[in-house]
Amino acid sequence: MLVRILRWVAVASVAIQLVPYGHQHTNPAVVQEPVWDSPQTRDLARRACFDCHSNETTWPWYSNVAPVSWLTQDDVNDGRRHLNFSEWNKPQRHAGHVAEEIKGGDMPPWFYLPMHARAKLTAAEQAALIAGFGRMPGFEDTGDDDERPTGKK
Repeated sequence: MLVRILRWVAVASVAIQLVPYGHQHTNPAVVQEPVWDSPQTRDLARRACFDCHSNETTWPWYSNVAPVSWLTQDDVNDGRRHLNFSEWNKPQRHAGHVAEEIKGGDMPPWFYLPMHARAKLTAAEQAALIAGFGRMPGFEDTGDDDERPTGKK
């Protein structure tokens, strides 16, 4: 019976690889970035935010293996929709909530950090990133709590 179950699991694992969603990774052109207050702020944002919140996503090997590919694609699509550092020519209505998301521990999300150790910021780096965003135009808190995204799913 166990062999039969394992056989079905193996067949299902191979079959789900045929689902096309999550395999066509794209990185559209970078149109316009925000006016960074310093190279340090950009570096910290690149490490902790860019994979989901820019058009410069790094697609690791496991992002091609279903069902992880589905989750990764969905997270990147959602992240870019909420805030995209590569399309600053468009309104970024969630930019004003970045500091609260970082302070609250919602960004980067907990499930992202085990496979992306570079994205884990120290308390000093978090403070530096929040301060840097605070000095940049476009990151003012809008006070629109109803539209505040969360990293919790």
